[in-house]
Amino acid sequence: MNALDVAAAVCIGAGIFFIAVAALGLIRLPDVYSRLSAVTKAATLGVVLILAGAFFSKPSWPSLIVLGLAGALQFVTAPVGGFALGRSAFRSGSPLAAATKYDELSDASREADERAG
Repeated sequence: MNALDVAAAVCIGAGIFFIAVAALGLIRLPDVYSRLSAVTKAATLGVVLILAGAFFSKPSWPSLIVLGLAGALQFVTAPVGGFALGRSAFRSGSPLAAATKYDELSDASREADERAG
């Protein structure tokens, strides 16, 4: 087993771990905003680590280009999608968890958001 095989195994194992943490967060966290944050961040990192592991298992220029592009698109699209889902959850009136002590987007800002369109 050479160093690239070890790096591939470590990256894929870490990616699986982060995706499992995202799944656990989706099940255990109390509200839609916390769940969305966990899934967006942990799953994005997990997917990118698995892509890195795939590159380390078969390194070549074509795979670097394809997997690098896939990782870059993952880093760009997942946060934008998470933001859009969070905004739509807020605008539809999804409640915060009972443990949340501070709401930065209070009713006043919600009314201003609705007036803006």
